[in-house]
Amino acid sequence: MLLENKVVIITGASSGIGAASAKLFASEGAKLVLAARNADRLDTVVGEITGAGGQAFGMAGDVCEEAFAKALVNAAVGEYGGLDVGFNNAGRLGILGSLDDITVEDWEQTLRTNLTASMFGAKYQLPEIAKRGGGSVIFTSTFVGHTIGMPGMTAYAASKMGLLGMAQCLAVEYGAANVRVNALVPGGTDTPMASSFTSDPETRAMVEGFHALGRIADPMEITKAALFLASDASSFVTGTAMAVDGGTSICKAA
Repeated sequence: MLLENKVVIITGASSGIGAASAKLFASEGAKLVLAARNADRLDTVVGEITGAGGQAFGMAGDVCEEAFAKALVNAAVGEYGGLDVGFNNAGRLGILGSLDDITVEDWEQTLRTNLTASMFGAKYQLPEIAKRGGGSVIFTSTFVGHTIGMPGMTAYAASKMGLLGMAQCLAVEYGAANVRVNALVPGGTDTPMASSFTSDPETRAMVEGFHALGRIADPMEITKAALFLASDASSFVTGTAMAVDGGTSICKAA
């Protein structure tokens, strides 16, 4: 029970890495506040967790709104008495295409969802976690733009790489308060969001070929790394870009 009685916020919790994390964290004893835009899918995840004896409730809303980030923390404190972990996982691919085809509105929406929303989350999570004597904040980044550049994904890569710099600076700011801040850097993962990019066999085969393991990840494989960062098992790990990438960072085969 690596997260026994730990209070955890997870955004983007209705599918993919977020939903898998919610289920694994609950099985490890966490008390969960789950956030996503899609209320129906979020309710399904909450129902699966509570039906299995776990503790969780959901709040549907838009992570791009600062007030929602504050409301999630207030709900954690009000329901469970505090906060130990913030897993800022929500994200979007955004509009794919060459830079000269991307509008300012498309660019800003991608950055707001992937970067600014995580800033909002951390802004309210960090002080509450510090009050508990320490804990963990996690951002979900990506291998795209970190170890592999991919055409048409400039906004996505830029927004996700910003999380790495934010994690490093916040790790220093809150280190004395025993709050650890890290970024997960997953490789290709079999999520609904990723499937919108790898929907045809040729593209999927190309992405699989980026990985030394020759495949993309199941969401639970990424979730297990998130569990490590959320738990006290990673008590001396902060400011890192933790690669869980199936070897994309070292695979240069054609």
